[in-house]
Amino acid sequence: MFNIGWVDILIRIGAAVLVGGIIGVEREHKNRPAGMRTNVLVCLGSCIIAMMECLLRQEMMKMDPDGNVSMTVGRLSAQVISGIGFLGAGTIFIAQKKITGLTTAASLWTVACMGLLIGFGFYWVAGACCAIVVVVLVIMQRVIRVNAMKRVEVRFTHRTETLAYINQFFEKNQVKVLDVDFHIESLDEGDDAEKNLYTNLYTLHLPTHFGYIDIVNYLSENPHIQVVRTRNT
Repeated sequence: MFNIGWVDILIRIGAAVLVGGIIGVEREHKNRPAGMRTNVLVCLGSCIIAMMECLLRQEMMKMDPDGNVSMTVGRLSAQVISGIGFLGAGTIFIAQKKITGLTTAASLWTVACMGLLIGFGFYWVAGACCAIVVVVLVIMQRVIRVNAMKRVEVRFTHRTETLAYINQFFEKNQVKVLDVDFHIESLDEGDDAEKNLYTNLYTLHLPTHFGYIDIVNYLSENPHIQVVRTRNT
C-alpha cells in the first residue's frame, strides 16, 4: 500500500480521473452546479494527498530503516475530508425557501473519499463505492419513489361542478386530502356565483405510484380550472 513506484502512481491517477469522471458525468447530465471537471479534480486532488502520505512514509522508511522515528498516517487525509466541505457548501443554495444542492455536496464529499481510497491503493473498494454511488444517484430515485409533502393550489370557477371533478379525481387515484384552505374572490359585481374565483390550497398525501405532476397535468385539462400548481409551504 505504501511502497509505490511510478507505474502505481500513474495507475492511481488514471483510476481517480475515471471514478471522478463517472460521477461527474451523471451530475453534468442533470445540470448540477458541480459537474464532470469538478468531480474529477476533487477525486484527483484527494488521490494526490493520499499518494503524498504514501511517498512520505516511503521516504521516512528509507532514511530510518530501523523504525526509530514514528510517523502518523492520516493527518493530511483528514484535512481533505474536512476541507471538502468548503466546496460542498458552495453547491448548496436556498431559493424560495427551498434548499438545493445537498446531493451534489454529498457526492463531492464521497468522491473525495474515493480519491483517498485510490491514492492508498484500494482500487476494488473505490470501484465498488463508485458503483454504489451511481446506483444511488441514478437508479434509487426511480425504484423508490418518495413524495415530499407539498401543497397544491387550485384556482377555479363554477364551484359545484369543478369541486365534484376534483374530488372524484382524488378519490379515483387514492389521494388523501389532509387539509384544505380556501379563498373566494369576486370577479364581477353582483350575486352571480359563477362570477366568483375560488382558490383551494390542498395538503395531500399521495400514494407511491402517483406524483404531483400527474395532479397538475390532469386538473389543468378542466376548462373551469384556471391555475393549478404545487407549493412547498
